[in-house]
Amino acid sequence: MTTRINPSILAADFVNLESELARIASADLVHVDVMDNHFVPNLTFGPQMVGRLQDVSPIPLDVHLMISDVDRWAPGYAELGAYSVTFHAEATDEPVRLARRLREIGARAGIALKPGTDAAPYLDLLPEFDQVLVMTVEPGFGGQSFMRETMPKLSRVADAVRAAGLDVWLQVDGGISLDTIGIAAEAGADTFVAGSAVFGAEVPAERIAALRDLAATHRHGAQPGTGSLKS
Repeated sequence: MTTRINPSILAADFVNLESELARIASADLVHVDVMDNHFVPNLTFGPQMVGRLQDVSPIPLDVHLMISDVDRWAPGYAELGAYSVTFHAEATDEPVRLARRLREIGARAGIALKPGTDAAPYLDLLPEFDQVLVMTVEPGFGGQSFMRETMPKLSRVADAVRAAGLDVWLQVDGGISLDTIGIAAEAGADTFVAGSAVFGAEVPAERIAALRDLAATHRHGAQPGTGSLKS
C-alpha cells in the first residue's frame, strides 16, 4: 500500500521557489494551490506560474484548483503537463465530463470536497476519478487547524473505494502534521498534503520520511517504510 506525501507550495518561500522545490525532492508530488479570490477569499497564481513550476520541479505537480469556472480553466493545467489536476465538486455541474477531459489530455483527474460537502452524491461516480480530496480545513488559506469532524466522510469514501475495488487515491489537505497524519491515515487517507509541517522543518527530507512512516504505520495492513512514487 503506497503512502504519498505532497508538500504544499503555499508554505514555501515564494522568492526562492526553485530551491524550495529542491528541498522537497524526496516527496511524491508537490501540491500547487491555485486560487482566484472568487471561489475562495485568497489569490495565489495562475497558468503562467504553474507552467514555470512544471519546468523546474524535480517531482510531479499535484494541482489543486480552488477556482470558479473550472470547466473552462482546468484542462489548461493538464495541458501544461501537471501529473494530477483536482477541481472542486462545488465549482462544476458536470464533474464526470470534466474528469474525462482531464484524463483524455493525460492528467490524473481528482475531485475535491469542502468540509461541508456531502460525499454521498459522488460515491457512485468514483470510477470516473483518480483521486478524491477530502478537505480537512476550509479551502483558501494555509496554516489552519485540522478538522477531525471530516474523518467520518473520509471513511465513507474509503469504504466505497474498497468495496468497488478501485484504484482511487484518497487525499487530505489542511492541518496535516506529525500530530494529525495518523488520524487521517486510520480513516483511510493514503495521500497527504502538508505545508508548514514540511517546509518549516530544518531538514524537509527527514520530515517527509517521518510523515510517510507515521501514515504507513496507522494505515490498516501497512508497515513503516511503505514506498512512494519513486519506488
